[in-house]
Amino acid sequence: MFAFFLTSGLFLGWSLGANDGANVFGTAVGSRMISFRKAALYCGIFVVLGAVISGAGAARTLGELGAVNAIAGAFVVALAAAVTVYWLTVLGYPVSTTQAIVGAIIGWDLFAGAVIDFAALEKIVLSWIISPILAAIFSAVLYKLIALGMKHIRIHMFQLDALTRMGLLIAGIAGAYSLGANNIANVVGIFVPISPFAEISFLGIFKLNAAQQLFFIGGVAIAVGVFTYGRRVMLTVGEGITEMSPIAALVAVLANALVLFLFASQDLERFLIGHGLPALPLVPVSSSQAIVGSVIGIGLVRGGRGIRWRMLGEITGAWVTTPVAAVVISFIALFFLQNVFQQKTYLPVEYRLTAQAEERIRAAGIPVDRLEDIREKTYPSAYQFQVALSQRVSLDKGQMSRVIDATELEPVVVGSQVTGRINDPAITAEQREAVQKLWGKRFQHRWELDQALAALSPQWRMKPGDKEQNEKLQRELDYIHRLIRAAVQ
Repeated sequence: MFAFFLTSGLFLGWSLGANDGANVFGTAVGSRMISFRKAALYCGIFVVLGAVISGAGAARTLGELGAVNAIAGAFVVALAAAVTVYWLTVLGYPVSTTQAIVGAIIGWDLFAGAVIDFAALEKIVLSWIISPILAAIFSAVLYKLIALGMKHIRIHMFQLDALTRMGLLIAGIAGAYSLGANNIANVVGIFVPISPFAEISFLGIFKLNAAQQLFFIGGVAIAVGVFTYGRRVMLTVGEGITEMSPIAALVAVLANALVLFLFASQDLERFLIGHGLPALPLVPVSSSQAIVGSVIGIGLVRGGRGIRWRMLGEITGAWVTTPVAAVVISFIALFFLQNVFQQKTYLPVEYRLTAQAEERIRAAGIPVDRLEDIREKTYPSAYQFQVALSQRVSLDKGQMSRVIDATELEPVVVGSQVTGRINDPAITAEQREAVQKLWGKRFQHRWELDQALAALSPQWRMKPGDKEQNEKLQRELDYIHRLIRAAVQ
């Protein structure tokens, strides 16, 4: 069943490859420096590598925007985004896949009555503004530096041609890797919370966790999209906005790759934060917007001559249309799938201010004195509970999020069969034993189970400041919760 519903994600991956392959090799192909077939081959290989090795950071932020909790819902969200991207790809526009998947997730949030994480949405939308501006700045600076260098360094035209071709290939490879790392979240990130995969190991050397297995499958779908349908959009990017010289094409690809890397690299984020420096959010930015920003930056450096403003206006219009169309398609498709085809597109999540939740909220320093009349009252959706809270107490976004998390009901019973189903090699023997000790225990909230496990074993405890270890532990906790839910279904 999961494999069937995953097909919409693969369709989205194919659409992304067909559209966004242009963003890393379009200028090279458009300037006739690299053949389409060669560009597609290298793009496909390094998109897959980038997705598997470095795809986790941006996927996490996308998951915060909306945790789709039903496989049929995830299918519709991915399909709505894919249809939007495919439609605009057929028209030849470099559409933003990020905008499509974000719009589709918001459509699900509205249909399910879930609370939209506006903090995560703000980070993503801000990236839509920052990324093309950064790309334009990077491309303008690089173009100026290269032009200045060429005035002082004498290179034979044949040597320059060979160096440019090699530079375009290397820059395209870097761009393809960054595309996979940053945009794989758009393709299969919605399926990560409900993935049934366990960690697998190859010869005891290479390990792929559940998310990385999804990233690999999605990366292959992107590669197929580049091969089968990428040529038209490559020519739009490479020729449609402004005439591109080989050097300008190289600069555009480098600037695009740099922007995608900045928004996808967990290592860079850790380095900057470790040295007390601000870091860009790890979000799936639009490679389409970044490459268009790069091309415009070069055009402006050259005095704005040759920029086809009408084509640029049409591309901008497509960007505005994308998220709106995705919201509408997602909402309508969810309605039909749930009401006509009787498929569960979301699992209702209830909220209740229990005594345990109230204690946890008080411990966080959040006032709950005015909430006596809603104590132990059950609300059928996060939206309705949030409205009730807002009528009684004034909370900022952070406090509201903590209250919502603390009061979310996820009643579970740890059955004896759960430990027997643990086949993830990342779960240690001590962690398995801690789970086994909770046999027969009942919990109303997810965080209660997490606390109980942490009390039984240090290996289930978060470590302050160790982001990488905590992310690994969170994946293991998600795995245990999926096993418990599967055991009672």
